[in-house]
Amino acid sequence: MPPASARPRPTLVDVASAAGVSKSLVSLALRGDAGVSERTRERILVVAERVGYRPSLTARTLKQGRSMMLGAVISSLDNPYHTEIVASVEAAAEDSGLSVLLAHGSRDRGRLADRVQQLLDLGADGLVVVSSWVPEEVLVAAARRAPVVMVGRTAEPVSGIDSVNNDDEHGAALVVEHLVARGHRRIAHVTSSTRPAGIARRRGYEAAMRAAGLDDEVRVVAPDPVALGALLDDGTSAVFARNDVEAVDVLDHALDAGLRVPDELAVVGYDDTVLARRARPALTTVQQQRDVMGSRAVALLRERLDGRAEDVHEVLEPRLVVRSSS
Repeated sequence: MPPASARPRPTLVDVASAAGVSKSLVSLALRGDAGVSERTRERILVVAERVGYRPSLTARTLKQGRSMMLGAVISSLDNPYHTEIVASVEAAAEDSGLSVLLAHGSRDRGRLADRVQQLLDLGADGLVVVSSWVPEEVLVAAARRAPVVMVGRTAEPVSGIDSVNNDDEHGAALVVEHLVARGHRRIAHVTSSTRPAGIARRRGYEAAMRAAGLDDEVRVVAPDPVALGALLDDGTSAVFARNDVEAVDVLDHALDAGLRVPDELAVVGYDDTVLARRARPALTTVQQQRDVMGSRAVALLRERLDGRAEDVHEVLEPRLVVRSSS
């Protein structure tokens, strides 16, 4: 017997021959036509499974006008926030009878642009983009071919594209208010991001510090070993990191410096990923509604596919999850 890769792919004719029925009856049964009895349909489905028949995606797309697949594009795989968003997109898609193709671009604009085109070329009915690194012109061009929803922030709303994002300014303010209420004044913000969400979190931190009368204590430092080392040596009592990944880096540096968290240094992250729950001490962080983001992204794509033309931009309210690190 030839290897599986060398054997021809089973066709409708093969199923019909094995079941002793016509090709047209097989076609009707597989697409759930009401004119086929349930007993006959079950027998044909069993035979199709036995011979290894799988419907052609290309043929199905041509007949239905849709592939029933969504594409998800993320910046990279190294931040749990992105993968957790995709998991929520996939769960929502499955509830709607859709499947999801995932692509990532390692924070490379050219590679991300290629991934967007590849997903569309594969027939994705719509795209969920969880990356602010995808160039705006690429998003606009993609939206001419299929609906696109941005999960996260762009510098400005992009015409023709829906979005679901978190109120990052408010999330940062929640952090500062929490730390000030616990008696902290020397509160530093760890970030080097030039992306829209990072900029919004920094803006929210600075505004909240001013509102608390701590203008002179505003300090923004990069998440590199030298800057973090200097930060921990200068009497800073609390750190608000741009995301959970960078907050865990701060925890590592605090441990190396012999600082007790939270007694000598409070640490707060952002995103409430699996890292926050597994860190020791468990990390206080700002929770984004990832499940809601994923389900709303899929819902917005379906609305576009059903004919909605106007843009929708939804902003979700974050909440602070207080744990042992603060």
